[in-house]
Formats: sequence, C-alpha cells, structure tokens
Amino acid sequence: MQHNEAVALARHLADAANRRDVKGLIEAYAEDAVAVSPVFGELRGRSAIAETWERILATFEDLIVEVPDVLVDGDRIAAFGIVTATDQGGLFGVPSVGARIQYRLVLLITVRDGKIIRDERLYDSSGVFERVQKARLDKELRTAADVQRALFARPRLRSAFCEVVGHSVPSRAIGGDFFECIELASGDIAVAMGDVSGKGPAAALLAALVQGMLLVESSAGVAPSRIVTRLNERLVDRGLHSRFVTFFYGILSADGHFSYVNAGHNAPVLLTHAATRRLSIGGPPLGLFAEARFDEGAIQLDSGDTLVMFTDGVTEARNGRDEELGEARLLAALGRRSPPALVDDVFHAVQRFADDAEQSDDITVAVLRHGHDGAAT
Repeated sequence: MQHNEAVALARHLADAANRRDVKGLIEAYAEDAVAVSPVFGELRGRSAIAETWERILATFEDLIVEVPDVLVDGDRIAAFGIVTATDQGGLFGVPSVGARIQYRLVLLITVRDGKIIRDERLYDSSGVFERVQKARLDKELRTAADVQRALFARPRLRSAFCEVVGHSVPSRAIGGDFFECIELASGDIAVAMGDVSGKGPAAALLAALVQGMLLVESSAGVAPSRIVTRLNERLVDRGLHSRFVTFFYGILSADGHFSYVNAGHNAPVLLTHAATRRLSIGGPPLGLFAEARFDEGAIQLDSGDTLVMFTDGVTEARNGRDEELGEARLLAALGRRSPPALVDDVFHAVQRFADDAEQSDDITVAVLRHGHDGAAT
C-alpha cells in the first residue's frame, strides 16, 4: 500500500468517528475482519467490530480523533491517534467524571484488497486511567472549593455599630485559612480567623471542622477565653498531632468593648485615631497542648477604630528575589479607608510585591470597624 493511500484510510476512519458514522467506519473493514483491543478483547466479523465502535461513541458523545502521523510497511499501517472527549459513561470501572480527557491510541492495521482484515488497538491504558482519575479529583476539588466558599463568612456584615469585611484566596483549589463573623444572641458581633498548618484538602477539612465547632461553642455566648479553651480541648482529643491551628477570636459589643484571645496567630493590627497597636494576648496554637492556658485581652474601641486581621500568607508572601513582604510593608499599606477598600489595599500590596511569583500560601484578610464614621472608600 502506498503512503498516500494509508493516510487516506487513516483519515477516513478518524473522519467517520468524528461524524459518529458507524456505517462509514465499518465499510472500511472486510467481512471476516478481526479486531483486537485491550478493552474488548478479540472480535471477529464486521458486526462485532461495529458494536465496539458504537460503544466507544456512546461512551464519548463528543469524541474527536486526530491522526497526526501514519507509518506504512507493505500491507501494514501504524496510525498514531489522539482522542479527546468528555467522559460521560465511565471507563475501566471508574464512574463517569463528566470532564474532558485526552489519551493516545495506536491502530495497527493490516490491509488486503483495500479493506482492513486486522485491527489491533493499543491504548495508553495507564495514561487514560490517570487522566480519568485526575479529572475526577479536579471535579471533586472544584466541588470542595464551592462548599468552602459557602462555609466562608459573608463577604460583608454591617450592623448598627460595626462593619466587617473579609476575603480569602487559597494557594490551591481549597485551603486551610478561614474567617468567620457571627451575630450572637446578645447582639454582640464575634469575629474569628484561623490558619491550619499545611495546605490542600487535609488543611481544608480541619478548617471546616474548627469552623463547625466554633459555631457550636459561640452559640453559648461565653467569653473568648472559654471558647478558645474548649476548641483546643476538642482538637487535642482528636489526636491530630501533626496538625495545629493558629486562631484569633474576638467579641465586639455595641459600646465598643472588644475582648479577644490570640492563639498563636499573627497579631491583628488595631488602627486608632491616635496610634497603631497589636493584639497579641492569648496563648499557643490550638491542638498542641492539652493543658494550654489562654489569657484574654480587652480594649475599648472608639468610633472609627479599625481592626485588620490577616494570615501569614500576607506577611510571608515572596517575590521573585525570595524576599518576604514583611510586616513593615503591610503596615505601610494600611490607611484611613473603608473596610472593603482596606481589604483590597492589602491584597493589592501583596500582588504588587509578589509580581509574577507563584502564591505559596493561603491569603486571608478581614477588617472590622467600630461605628460608621464615613471613612473614604
């Protein structure tokens, strides 16, 4: 067989598959043709071969076949194909993931009198399986990211005496940072920020666990030191050992009284009309020590006083020269702006500093302002 004839035959098969034309595919085969496939085994006769093509096209409803290269040796043809399709029917015993995958296929064809008498299909089976599994994982991570966004605090809360805004960007699909804003039965507003050690799904699961425990504990309306102590006890009881959580929790009353505990977290920045201070009173991170003691701090906020909370993904953000943003640059980015604008300012400062460097850690920023003083937006 001439090379141009072999190319024409290979392209005919690809075109017929792309048109979902089983009849056109089978016309290329001899009546007593044999097909060998790692998926379907050995098949004899055109009708049996037609069934395999029908199953392939049923599994991949939007299948696209490309044949970039064809080799010829007498009556033998090797057609190297690339198959792209959405997995709707499931492959190799793995449930359908509904995602686009791509794999390589080699057709070893023997031709007699212009018809295919033998068709051997060589799939990159391990590659297909890996791609399906990756597509499944990607889909599950997207779902997990949607759930995590739903668990995240409302992006903006505005009460009669304060405003709270928070935003988080994970370094991967899902992350271990979290921020929570809770309207307590007493009318007070509680805010919490946490950063689970590590990254990815394991950190995200622990973050969700702590959020759930926090919502249960905070509903009792007890002091921050008691709530943080209970969270620590419950985490230690679970024996996570290698995992811990840095955590900040505070309660703001209508009169400006703010009580808080800082459990090993980056000390939030309090911006007042007169000065800047850090809120560091508390204890160690959660989950490390069963008998940990957590001291409670208390301050009085005036109208317009603003608390900026952040995770270490902000101050430890790195640029292309492997330099850290650091706290000095963070403080320089904080001005007398509205809470939403302040959150944006911090993220913009990180982005400008890091430039094109890859984000290596989750980044979360939240701002609480007591009163509504009409600060610039």
